[in-house]
Amino acid sequence: MTVKEKISLFPHFPGVYRYYDSEGNVIYVGKAKDLHKRVAQYFVPPERLNTKTRALVSKIADAQFSVVDSEADALLLENNLIKQYKPKYNILLKDAKTYPWICVTSEPFPRVFLTRRMVRDGSRYFGPYSSVMHARTLLDFIYKNYHLRSCKIRIDSDTILRGKVRPCLDFHIGKCKGCCVGGVSQQEYGEWIEEIITLLKGGVGSVIRDYREKMQRASENLDFEHAQIYKQKADALQQHYSKSVISGARDMDADVFSLVMDEYEAFGNFLRVRSGSIIQSLNLGFKMPIEEERSTVLGEFIAEVSSKFGSLSGEVIVPFEPELEMPGVTFRVPVKGDKFELLSLSAKNAKEFRINTLSQREHSHPDEFRTGVLEELRKALGMDVLPEHMECFDNSNIQGTSPVASCVVFRGGKPSKKDYRKFKIKTVVGANDYASMKEVVNRRYSRMLAEAPDDLPQLVVIDGGKGQLEFAYQALSELGLTERLTVVGLAKRLEEVIRVGDPYPLFLDRNSQALKVLQQIRDEAHRFGITFHRSLRSKAQIRSALSEIPGVGPKTEQRLLLRYGSVARIAAAPLEELSTFVGPSLAQRIHEALA
Repeated sequence: MTVKEKISLFPHFPGVYRYYDSEGNVIYVGKAKDLHKRVAQYFVPPERLNTKTRALVSKIADAQFSVVDSEADALLLENNLIKQYKPKYNILLKDAKTYPWICVTSEPFPRVFLTRRMVRDGSRYFGPYSSVMHARTLLDFIYKNYHLRSCKIRIDSDTILRGKVRPCLDFHIGKCKGCCVGGVSQQEYGEWIEEIITLLKGGVGSVIRDYREKMQRASENLDFEHAQIYKQKADALQQHYSKSVISGARDMDADVFSLVMDEYEAFGNFLRVRSGSIIQSLNLGFKMPIEEERSTVLGEFIAEVSSKFGSLSGEVIVPFEPELEMPGVTFRVPVKGDKFELLSLSAKNAKEFRINTLSQREHSHPDEFRTGVLEELRKALGMDVLPEHMECFDNSNIQGTSPVASCVVFRGGKPSKKDYRKFKIKTVVGANDYASMKEVVNRRYSRMLAEAPDDLPQLVVIDGGKGQLEFAYQALSELGLTERLTVVGLAKRLEEVIRVGDPYPLFLDRNSQALKVLQQIRDEAHRFGITFHRSLRSKAQIRSALSEIPGVGPKTEQRLLLRYGSVARIAAAPLEELSTFVGPSLAQRIHEALA
């Protein structure tokens, strides 16, 4: 039985499917509401699939499935199978960290400490925390405001009655109440632990209210000492947690997910909000070997967070509907209000995570990063070869004066300044950007064909719209180069990519590295051209200022500039000094003209 015949027998139930290669290795795991319909989508005419999905389908030698009760069960099973088999074509979670937890032991006098290992001994674990600094700050706050023990000694009523333990330094300096010597009752210590557990769950508001009520009762009973203690604790909690409270969402409980996607990579942020406070935050990266729908990636992200952090809140805020349903969970896509503000905050975190990740990759593996950027650009422009050698042209003139053009060169994604070229426009009169572009492109590549025909660029970028691109293409066509290189225009107003013969511009993702490298080479060409144009204008102004003075010819002008360096210094020179250099009569005329 062929694979296609086998999958035609898959049932119309929710479940998980697995694809195997000819050697029996699992190469892809997927979930589905309807196994039959979902798997059939892979076995369609090849032209309807993208390149990487076609590669996956070509390697499928067998397919298996597992039926489950619900889509939520399918999601969890898929997540576990991906971790077990690590299939080549599945979304790869780029996260090998072990996250810290705060542990509250199940002893008569519980300990509270930071750990990265979960032991099933009845202890309660809170977290995980994406930042160990955040977890330590929280732990420091707990130990500062609750005088808990930090020792590992087994303490119970028998230990206290028999006086088996001597109090340690923490007791003597006031950091611990000394439960080992009966300094605090098990009931009072237990009340502290319950408050701490409430705080770790995000219920800071209820603890503060409880302290305020106790403070009020103590004050009414004239017990001002205890009233002051309750006030200090309430104020300390208020001050510590006020930094994480979201304005306008003070009583809200929600989980928030956001996602930023490149072509084959995604960056996600998760925020857990309880009583308006962010109590957990996590950034995760995903690599996608084959093209995936954003709803699928978001579903994988939600499944991963659910497996790490436990069950989700009843309300989950998302930027779009994920490809899953979970019992007891409502997915909400807000468009305004406090929930939209929370989603915007999460999206900001995801964007910063992406920028930070790419920046680290650029600095730690610059060659690999640049190759990845060029590969992204190649795919975006539909090129057959990697644009290792790129050149960009820009025209520069002001009302037709001193028209010039620049050509900058990037090799391997980096500027190659020794290869930059600047041009004075020779055959075009006035401000005609189109004709100027054709002249410069023709001059550049006719010379390259004569001197270095094997060093032609793979990509030529024209700073401008359809007009400049069309005239540049004409020049390349006359030289017979249109089949040997790709030429595109980059229009500045909307940053759209113009392609020859395509009536519709190509809009690249504004966050993509492909667009950024095009902007970089365009901006560099503009900078180089403007610098050249300014130097020519400056020289022209100097020449006109001196040459318009009767009696100052080219040689006198040259001698004056060599001696004084600039027109300003000539104007500032004493008349007597100028007289000894060019004669009294001419010195007087120069002095009057430049005054």
